[in-house]
Amino acid sequence: MESTREDVVLDRSQVKTAVLALIAHLKSTSSSKKVIMNDGQPISLLITLWKIPKKEQTIRIRLPNGLRTESAEVCLFTKDEAQMTSEQTEKFYRKLLAERGVKNVTEVIPFKTLKTEYKPFEAKRRLLGNFDLFLSDARIRRRLPGQIGKHFYEQKKAPLSVDLLSKHLAKDMELLIQGTTLTVSNKGCCCMARVAHSGMTADEIVENVLAAVSTISTKLEMKGTNIKIIHLKTQKSAALPIYSSDLSHIILVEESREKARLLKKVRKTENDNMEAPEDGIKRKGQDSEEEEIPQLVPIETPTKRPKRMDLPKKGLKKAPKPAAVKGLTKTMKDKKLSKKTPKVTARGLTSKARSK
Repeated sequence: MESTREDVVLDRSQVKTAVLALIAHLKSTSSSKKVIMNDGQPISLLITLWKIPKKEQTIRIRLPNGLRTESAEVCLFTKDEAQMTSEQTEKFYRKLLAERGVKNVTEVIPFKTLKTEYKPFEAKRRLLGNFDLFLSDARIRRRLPGQIGKHFYEQKKAPLSVDLLSKHLAKDMELLIQGTTLTVSNKGCCCMARVAHSGMTADEIVENVLAAVSTISTKLEMKGTNIKIIHLKTQKSAALPIYSSDLSHIILVEESREKARLLKKVRKTENDNMEAPEDGIKRKGQDSEEEEIPQLVPIETPTKRPKRMDLPKKGLKKAPKPAAVKGLTKTMKDKKLSKKTPKVTARGLTSKARSK
């Protein structure tokens, strides 16, 4: 599917008024102008999205005016080389950086040294305060969170990964040191990137803001114009809006998502149709057989209660009574009848007739 992404165009005059307002706010809250210039308080972009992205994304941004001077302290964490001590590994990577033309790295710390010398909590806090930026070899990036602790991430100084085996190492290092990064999280709709500091002039800050927004809008993986609002702020100031999209952009986002869903459904149905022709034939045959069975063999409802077939028929017959018992019962009955009904004879009848 083709992308419907559109570049976000900022109004330069509106951005400049917001920058001047931030500089005036910093001057009013500070004791003097020199304090502001020495502090170099960061100025950041706060970007709000219409939809929360499904995947996390890190965007590297090249700025026309670098955020750090040549005196900035940069620390690099490297991998431990095989059959080398920590000192030999440090010398090896310092030589590699010098050959590639990288001059801004002030300290090289192998991973073994990080585990042993910077294991205590106080040592980690001291390391965090001594450097402005931390870089890490891409081969040990996943092993660093358990060694440096959560304070690096809380103070937004998490090490940025760099490929030390790259042929364009000098350009990559310059992009990380003088540029900035934006981490688009999949847990919320807001993200922030540092684009300038209070030691710059107003025009330099405006140029960095315009370049950063242009890069973010082109590299953002979300389809359509997903950027809702862009604010400019310092650490303790209010957020000043410099861009606000209308509701038509959310319609574009919904349309692009609906097209993606329809494409998924079409592909799924095509795959199902390619895999299930034989199954469909079998199912049709089974259905026809099941329909013909009631016509050939009609089902009759039973009228009588079905007999139990558990016991055999022989077991249901009554046992015959003994013969002695039968004779006893007959004699007893005859005696009773003889007592109640006297016998009538011919002699008795003739005697009764003479007496009369």
